[in-house]
Amino acid sequence: MLELRLDLLQTLTLAAVVYYLGVKLRQRISLLDRLNIPSAVVGGLAFAAVVFVCRDRVFNLALDTSAQPVLNVAFFTTIGMGASLALLRRGGRAVALFLAFAIVACLAQNGLGMGLAAAFGQSPLLGIMAGSVTLVGGPATGLAFAPLFEAAGLNGAAVIAITSAVFGIVCGGIAGNPLGTALIRRHGLHARSRSRRELHKELDFPAEYPTRELTVDIEREDSLVIRNLAVLALAMGAGSVLSHWIQQTGLTLPAYIGAMITASLLRNLDEARGWFGIDENAMEFLGGIALNIFLVVALMDLRIWELASQTLPLFAILLGQLLLVVVLAWLGAFRLMGRDYDSAVMASGFIGFAMGTTANAVANMQALVGRFGPSPRAFLVVPLVGAFFIDFANALIITLFVNWVG
Repeated sequence: MLELRLDLLQTLTLAAVVYYLGVKLRQRISLLDRLNIPSAVVGGLAFAAVVFVCRDRVFNLALDTSAQPVLNVAFFTTIGMGASLALLRRGGRAVALFLAFAIVACLAQNGLGMGLAAAFGQSPLLGIMAGSVTLVGGPATGLAFAPLFEAAGLNGAAVIAITSAVFGIVCGGIAGNPLGTALIRRHGLHARSRSRRELHKELDFPAEYPTRELTVDIEREDSLVIRNLAVLALAMGAGSVLSHWIQQTGLTLPAYIGAMITASLLRNLDEARGWFGIDENAMEFLGGIALNIFLVVALMDLRIWELASQTLPLFAILLGQLLLVVVLAWLGAFRLMGRDYDSAVMASGFIGFAMGTTANAVANMQALVGRFGPSPRAFLVVPLVGAFFIDFANALIITLFVNWVG
């Protein structure tokens, strides 16, 4: 039996190749693109499947995954950089209301997951992992919390995380559009003819929202990306001290929580004083690099065989979660946001990011507006909550549930 052991450099080199494979597969298989399954997930899962088939038959593979913790902390630190109180205030009542509803949905997902897990005689940790960790959080949050869940006693947490996340992405991309269409037709709703400028004024958004395109000047030592990389490193370093201090109180939490909180404090301090020059596009760029490398390495090291004993309970929980999110969108998001055309589009978007990713939410809403007419209000509110605020709130919710169950 051939035993392959890769060092850190070889692992990262292979990860780059696997990521590019995912990009090409997504380009060639249109279904993957329509469902918004990330290229890192496509390539990583394809590689993990090959390793699974060859395990104990052709070769066994051991990777050096020591870079994962740093990449993980870097990505979630950029999430913290998006938690702007000023942006939340400018979003007005609609954003605050939709965010509050999304937080309640996270709590409901975890509660349902724990209940169904108990009904199958499984650990409540399985229900939480198949709840807001991977559905609202997506594959990145699931894999980031996997070591914590493993330490708490959930075997195969990483495999459960990616299985739940991919299930959610697929279902979020499939279920959102039919519900939005049904709401629009049942209630006879129509798009309003307000211009985007008028809506910006109504919601008190800056006229240039969303953010401008990022340009990188590679010849300058003080370029925008370099300055933001320095701020990112500052938040990560100071956050590690904060995490260590919090852990001494007895709380169980992932390593990135301190950095995420510190990043949020720096972002809001920068908005008040302008000391750091934090740029959302630069932070998103840096976070995207860290996220894609982290996801690919984590998926390459996935142990698919660990899922066997939990397959039936897991899929029962995930089907229950899908039903819950559809009901919440229909009876909650639609009614809460005004029972009008915009709220129907937002309900469709809610299914997208409550089961998958913000990309799913946007794709669901684009399909509706392409058929029934524009909804600028939905395209301002849903991405703000799905891409900026809910990930921050969800990480804190997950930490509370893990400590409660543990």
